[in-house]
Amino acid sequence: MKKDKRIRIITGHYGSGKTEFAVNYTFKLAEQGCKTAIVDLDIVNPYFRSRQIEPEFEKKGIRVIASSVRGLAGDVPALSPEIYTVLEDKSYQTVIDVGGDKVGARALGRYHDKIEQDDYDMFFVLNANRPLTSDKENAIRYLKSIEQASRQKVTALVNNTHLCGETKIEDILKGQELCLQVSEELGLPIRYTVVHKSLINYLPDNIYGEIFPIDIYMKKPWEM
Repeated sequence: MKKDKRIRIITGHYGSGKTEFAVNYTFKLAEQGCKTAIVDLDIVNPYFRSRQIEPEFEKKGIRVIASSVRGLAGDVPALSPEIYTVLEDKSYQTVIDVGGDKVGARALGRYHDKIEQDDYDMFFVLNANRPLTSDKENAIRYLKSIEQASRQKVTALVNNTHLCGETKIEDILKGQELCLQVSEELGLPIRYTVVHKSLINYLPDNIYGEIFPIDIYMKKPWEM
């Protein structure tokens, strides 16, 4: 992970598991002793936002940057000026969780000039079980719409094909095949294959990218 660029942008289709990946990624950075910040830039989707578990981040010394206007029952889509701090302060290892469509990605475009001045990775999290990214043509179309809206280029793919608690090894391999097709078409590497810890011992040897074990932190709103 430390070989990744200082600014890690996490994007993908709604339901791809991008926020779960972003949360786990951030926790792992902090566990490695990095001065870490997570920016919740999802100002569109009211569910599965990384800010929902802000106390857990704070316990690990992770700086959380989210909406600049909060109320007792929720927040509004206002971007915090603190975002510039972690973009400019190179002592931070920064993870940016971006909204899951081109509308959400436009929020990232606001910081294009700052991000371009630094090293960044933009990971496109791909779940082959989502209807809008279930085949090569649609996955590429979705990826390019995110690039266009955000004004940033995807640098690598993340296979996070799952069916929540019903995920099987076959799902992960299905996602790998789709990632390989997109990788070949666009010349993008497969950086990570995301797997719940309970499935690690069942993986075959022919997995592409670094295996990224995760725990589940993002509970459904009605479960909280």
